[in-house]
Amino acid sequence: MTAILQITDTHIVAEGVLVSGKLDTGATLKRLITRLCSIKDQIGAIDAVLVSGDLSDDGSAESYERFKALMAPLGLRLHIIPGNHDAREAMRAAFVEQLPLKGPLNWDVQVGEVHMIGLDTLVEGHRYGTLTDETLTYLRNALIRANGTPVLLALHHPPFPSGIKFMDDIGLTNQGAIKQAVSGYSGKMQIVCGHIHSMMLTNIAGHVAVSAPSPNSTFEYDQRAEAPIGFFTQEDGCLLHRWNDGFQTVRIGPVAGAGPYSF
Repeated sequence: MTAILQITDTHIVAEGVLVSGKLDTGATLKRLITRLCSIKDQIGAIDAVLVSGDLSDDGSAESYERFKALMAPLGLRLHIIPGNHDAREAMRAAFVEQLPLKGPLNWDVQVGEVHMIGLDTLVEGHRYGTLTDETLTYLRNALIRANGTPVLLALHHPPFPSGIKFMDDIGLTNQGAIKQAVSGYSGKMQIVCGHIHSMMLTNIAGHVAVSAPSPNSTFEYDQRAEAPIGFFTQEDGCLLHRWNDGFQTVRIGPVAGAGPYSF
């Protein structure tokens, strides 16, 4: 069995700064990491941590160092991809031992039984994302390297419409390209993403696709064209993806409810 923890959209800033004047994202991430450490025997061994973008809210070097310090109690290797709030070169410098030395921050790595692929959708200076020709070529070659083994494919911007209009307006510009790229893969695959601060599931070319929640906020599902634009201070935790003759995904919240009670 292989277990990969997915954390996304942490939006870390310098200590003492509130995101949008409201969110203490350092405190919310610390709360989640504390919970994960407290239940490690309960959830079992974790093989790796995938962070699917927007590690930082402002792309500063200071925010990446703070992010690493907050994640350190897990004691696990981080596999990161950029989101629209990140800065590619600052991220590369902060994670120089893990990321390509130049070009897009694409990578693929074998984690236990799972071939994990991370794609760079960042278009710096913009909130939307794009899979460039270079990144799509990388994906096709990574799938050749995976050679039919289970694949966990990660990108920040969802390769599907969420129904949240203001987020779809800054979504992935070429969603059809990923469908075409993965449609012929012979093995099992799960596609994971972030960006929309909500857990959603759909299907892309016969593969399950799931977006992860954010530890610090959420965007309410509201399909009305006039839906208010903004976030809610709801801490929804993270996802745990397990491979055991198939993928299973579990949401883990930042706090435990009361119980267990007999029924």
